[in-house]
Amino acid sequence: MAGEALSFQERRTRILELVRQRKKVTVNQLSEILNVSPATVRGDLRDLDRQRLLIRTHGGAIEKSRASFELNSSKRSMVNLAAKQAIAAAAEKLLEDGDTILLDTGTTTIELAKRLVSLRELTVVTNDLEIALIAEGLPDAEVVLLGGSIRKGYHCTVGPAATRMTHDLRVDKAFMATNSLSPDAGATTPDLQQAETKKAMIAMARKVILLCDSSKIGLESFVRFADLDQIDVLVTERIGDEMRTVFESQGIEVVVAQEGESQQIAVPE
Repeated sequence: MAGEALSFQERRTRILELVRQRKKVTVNQLSEILNVSPATVRGDLRDLDRQRLLIRTHGGAIEKSRASFELNSSKRSMVNLAAKQAIAAAAEKLLEDGDTILLDTGTTTIELAKRLVSLRELTVVTNDLEIALIAEGLPDAEVVLLGGSIRKGYHCTVGPAATRMTHDLRVDKAFMATNSLSPDAGATTPDLQQAETKKAMIAMARKVILLCDSSKIGLESFVRFADLDQIDVLVTERIGDEMRTVFESQGIEVVVAQEGESQQIAVPE
């Protein structure tokens, strides 16, 4: 068998990545790739199926890809972590001292929030409770938390109160997360209230930067919150030439995170 031994959590994260990339995998394929026994793989697939992270089949697993399906925050944090960290590192280079920024709720934007420690005189607007706590610990940042109803399981605020608050605010850059991105549907999400909040956030921004790992490109979710012409920059860790050309033809600057950019910067306690 090929490959290095992975920890329990790393192994299951890798399984989820492979299922998303390939749509369908077998126990034998996973056993060889992960360098573990078929019995270990079957146990992993059984537990991941119980968590509704994939669909276990006879001899393997397939992607759980319904348009209305959405992982909660804790489960999303398991998926494609290395890619999200690389994207966050690339997105950090788009920031400057004195920026007023919006950080949308999402596991990739959380990784970006962890990297803001070296910047000065930031104003951070967010609807994500975890991002607000991270930003509160930054040495030189003002934090504005959008009000609204808390979306249970997703650690963020949504609804009319959140969108009303955005009407009086303007930010230099909005760093947005997405569940899916396609040339036809634009940026989409499974939840109607989340989509309305995201639309209001985009309206606040002079520049819209979409953080999207490659597993979401080419997919579509239930509700569109941004057309391609509303997105100024796409930051991803990998993209095919054909898809890149499509996005660039719509005026989107495509930034591809370079390997080795994911080194973390510790947030002060």
